[in-house]
Amino acid sequence: MSTADRLTDALYGLGWSTVKKLPEPAAVRLGRTIADLAWKRRGKGVLRLEANYARVVPDAGPERLAELSRAGMRSYLRYWMESFRLPAWSAERVRGGFDPKDVHHLTDGLASGRGVILALPHLANWDLAGAWVTTELETPFTTVAERLKPETLYDRFVAYREGLGMEVLPHSGGSAFGTLARRLRDGGLVCLVADRDLSASGVEVGFFGETARMPAGPALLAQQTGALLLPVTLWYDDSPVMKGRVHPPVEVPASGTRAEKTSVMTQALADAFASGIAEHPEDWHMLQRLWLADLDPAKGPA
Repeated sequence: MSTADRLTDALYGLGWSTVKKLPEPAAVRLGRTIADLAWKRRGKGVLRLEANYARVVPDAGPERLAELSRAGMRSYLRYWMESFRLPAWSAERVRGGFDPKDVHHLTDGLASGRGVILALPHLANWDLAGAWVTTELETPFTTVAERLKPETLYDRFVAYREGLGMEVLPHSGGSAFGTLARRLRDGGLVCLVADRDLSASGVEVGFFGETARMPAGPALLAQQTGALLLPVTLWYDDSPVMKGRVHPPVEVPASGTRAEKTSVMTQALADAFASGIAEHPEDWHMLQRLWLADLDPAKGPA
């Protein structure tokens, strides 16, 4: 393990061991201080976040984009402060920390026994939403995690999420799709963060007026298993309680090839994600390249 990898692992370990012991107001202040320092440094992540917001809010000038990126970094650090503290939260704190709308789409789907796929973008705190599902609804679920470097850091994330009641599968190096399909056929719940393709073989979608690539997995799983596919969007407001919405199901088209159906369904997911991101852009924690024009300039607009 390199020195940088050891440092990264140690910092995350310090977060989970120390931040969770802080009083909540102190953790909030710490997160905001770190966010503001990172924003002032104008590093690659902040610049990428700002460039992504320029797609979402195309009429925003430099001053507005700077305000958005500062708010975005504060939202991002709120996610981390909450995540470091989640293992120490009581069941009552978890239940009271999230207020989702239209949960009936999820509970009705689970009651039907056909299995449910929840697909989310990187909005607000998806780990808190997951902890709420396992606590309030008493429903375990299966998810997929990107293999992080170093491996010890990936192990920390797996242990953290398993401690919140999730079954975690590696994105690569295993048979995640087959396991997810089995869970759904058994009437289970699968939750996937699905606004960034990690395979470079995803589905091209229109997203805020340009072409992006999103994973095909949610649509393929719904087609193969008959499970219900539900988009979910999350956001913060000025209160300590995160808000969210379970959107109506994305239906499998009645006709077309498998690839055509996957394209239509993934576009529907992208549209639902875009609606939530447009309403709360500062809570979209996309500090990576997403659009094809950024990933491969040859495919960008002339």
